[in-house]
Amino acid sequence: MGAGNFPDFYDAIVIGAGNGGLTAAVTLAGKGIRTLLLERHNLPGGFATSFVRGRFEFEPSLHEIADFGPPDDKGSVRKLLEDRIGPDVEWVRVPEAYRLIIPNEVGGRFDVTMPFGIAEFIAKAEEYVPVSKKSVTDFINLCSEIIDALGYVSESKGNADKKILMKEYPNFLKTAPYTLQQVLDTLKMPYLAQKIITAYWCYLGLGVKDLSFTIFAAMFYKYLTKGAYIPKHRSHNFTVALDKRIRELGGEIRYNTAVEKILVENGKVQGVVTSGGEEIKTRHIVSNASPHIVYGKLIYPKSEVPEIALKTCNARRVAPSGFVVYLGLDKTPEELGLKEYSYFVYNQPDSNEAYKAFGKLEKPAVQATICLNNAIPDCSPEGTTIMSITTLYSGDCWANIEPKDYFAVKNKIAAEAIDEFEKAVGVNLKDSIEEVEVATPVTFARYTGAYNGNIYGYEPVPWDSIMPRLMSMNDEKYIQGLEFAGGSAVRCHGYSSTLLSGELAALLTYKSIKEEGTV
Repeated sequence: MGAGNFPDFYDAIVIGAGNGGLTAAVTLAGKGIRTLLLERHNLPGGFATSFVRGRFEFEPSLHEIADFGPPDDKGSVRKLLEDRIGPDVEWVRVPEAYRLIIPNEVGGRFDVTMPFGIAEFIAKAEEYVPVSKKSVTDFINLCSEIIDALGYVSESKGNADKKILMKEYPNFLKTAPYTLQQVLDTLKMPYLAQKIITAYWCYLGLGVKDLSFTIFAAMFYKYLTKGAYIPKHRSHNFTVALDKRIRELGGEIRYNTAVEKILVENGKVQGVVTSGGEEIKTRHIVSNASPHIVYGKLIYPKSEVPEIALKTCNARRVAPSGFVVYLGLDKTPEELGLKEYSYFVYNQPDSNEAYKAFGKLEKPAVQATICLNNAIPDCSPEGTTIMSITTLYSGDCWANIEPKDYFAVKNKIAAEAIDEFEKAVGVNLKDSIEEVEVATPVTFARYTGAYNGNIYGYEPVPWDSIMPRLMSMNDEKYIQGLEFAGGSAVRCHGYSSTLLSGELAALLTYKSIKEEGTV
């Protein structure tokens, strides 16, 4: 045995038990790879967990999962999780796509509730915005082509034939460098129809003039055609199930064990050093920690960090972090007047101006709010309601707050967020608050170790969206034996992407191990 009762060598070590790390570890262990998962916290999941305050068990971050689908039309994420952990985790379909409220829209308040389903969505959009049917239909058809093209690229395992892409999916290559706004303008979509179509923009944390059309198209179409799902017993349910399965397959997990160093020699992974001082040998690492952290802090010695790796990190823009107000209310949704599960409240109609406002400690201009009981009626004690109000902040604006002012600032912003929701929806929450908890970017940084507390990885601008990342995968393997999973990896961010990214990183690692002939 090596130091700290660890074996002398592991085929692969996974750093971080977030979504990507868990699916990487369970995939590797399932293939007979001697796998060790190291996590700095005492629980699995990272953002995918739960916590209890009083009578309420809160979901920290998840609003809904895309690409999941019902049992008779399974999406990639359902297939992945059911294959890895079986059917034990119960999943619930979210009732509606979203309710979008823009109180200060040009021409007056704009308030729409949109369904899932292509025909249903098109019909409802036409009802709200007459003469929008053609452009909305064209947009959805374009999204369908993007999905088919991405499926072909995935099946080709990085060796897609450009001639086939140009013949079968011509709009895929044509729109690859486009922003979402450029596509909407090209289709001549009416202004208010654009607002309906782009409501999900805050899930990607980037205004529509900068957001890659490709990644939005994939997310939007998967939501539209397969619906959205959540685990009945919070994210902690499926992350604990993944933990259990990793152990059943022979993998090892050590909590309360941070990785302090990734040992590299001559550009090749040699092992890790933990916070307990243990040196553990391996030639393969999957990191759920971001490249910013790995190249900026973990690689040892520093001379082994390639300059191009640092330049790549610095070229990318770190996406925003979250600010969440968790509410346990002593009335039912019906008593409170809450009819929907998912609410987007945009007090700033221009998503790009709203995005700029994320860098300032001001009253939230954007919020994505959920009423959990409207998807899972028994998620809280009888006669009560669980809600969460989420907004975004970017950069290091929270780092400039004096410690003595921190609680006053976060509570002020939380109160403003509650007030804005009450005014937009026409309800009274404040008089029914039994429990309230507030998480800031500082909270997320402390809890997960994420750079600036960011919850989204890198911003999916056109030059750094899923296709450019997939195309540059081999070029960005700056250290042999190192792969990345999670929101900063090639599939970009979001629960669905991070879960699938772990599988991809594991399969690439497994391929390398097989080629070495060590298993």
